[in-house]
Amino acid sequence: MILPKVELHLHLEGAAPPAFIRGLAAEKKMDISGIFDERGDYAYGDFWDFLKVYEAATETLSTPEDYRRLTLAVLEESAASGVIYSETFISPDFCGGRDLGAWREYLHAIREAAELAERRDGITLRGIVTPIRHFGPEKAKEVALCAAETAGDWIVGFGLAGDEKTLKNKDFAWSFDAAREAGLRLTCHAGEWGGPESVRDAIRDLGVERIGHGVRAIEDLALVDEIAEKGIILEVCPGSNVALGLYADFRAHPIHALRERGVKVTVSTDDPPFFHTTMAREYQMLADAFEWDDGVFDEIARTSAKAAFCDEGTRDKILKKLEKADA
Repeated sequence: MILPKVELHLHLEGAAPPAFIRGLAAEKKMDISGIFDERGDYAYGDFWDFLKVYEAATETLSTPEDYRRLTLAVLEESAASGVIYSETFISPDFCGGRDLGAWREYLHAIREAAELAERRDGITLRGIVTPIRHFGPEKAKEVALCAAETAGDWIVGFGLAGDEKTLKNKDFAWSFDAAREAGLRLTCHAGEWGGPESVRDAIRDLGVERIGHGVRAIEDLALVDEIAEKGIILEVCPGSNVALGLYADFRAHPIHALRERGVKVTVSTDDPPFFHTTMAREYQMLADAFEWDDGVFDEIARTSAKAAFCDEGTRDKILKKLEKADA
């Protein structure tokens, strides 16, 4: 039986199957052949090259209908791995150029697809709005206003993605304050390329309750203990970290050590086709590396469900699905 899974860290555009993007480019007569290798997979070097390829692929997604089709394709892949609930990062930077009216149109199309996928595949999706860090704080403010205007039962969170070495977390404090005032829950990419100090800054300067990645906190055990004591959730993406060279392999990854020290860890894929992974593969690789059994993965799924930014009614439904699977 496929274990039911809860995923909290998934970039919508980054989850686009390469074939989907190639097909879209062909329809629009766009030449983006340079971002693929000879097998048709995404081709990039380091993390910063990955960001360039990611944004090049995203250029094919130029209408709400494109995003509707993308959402259906992504959720079909997630459901096939047993994902029953997912939160995805989406940004008005890519969806309508930070224009509120256009953003609403894109959001409507994404939600329409999510509702269809829930009926068809039994997977529930919610959105976390993320400005792109390397686009700068002023554009992030426009994104935050789009997020605040559409906060509710579907847009449930606010985060920050992009080049972690660009600018300081505190440079985005205004945007996070605006999102918090609108009732959105907060997360932030940190502790991947910025080191443990970026995690500490995100907690102190942005007041987040979850950290995207956060794995390099392991380099500062006092910080690890602080994360554990405060109950801050880490959205860990082991396959992503290994694929980008942060760690040599799954055995070298600190997720097990973090969990052993009392940190609440979750498991996600980040940008799965870029890193040749799925949620099913993440589970299998972790089981092989650390001899985790179904009981560990059940605990992680429950931790993820309890850490989700959705409303309590949705959370209860997800937890009941997990309980039914246990039974």
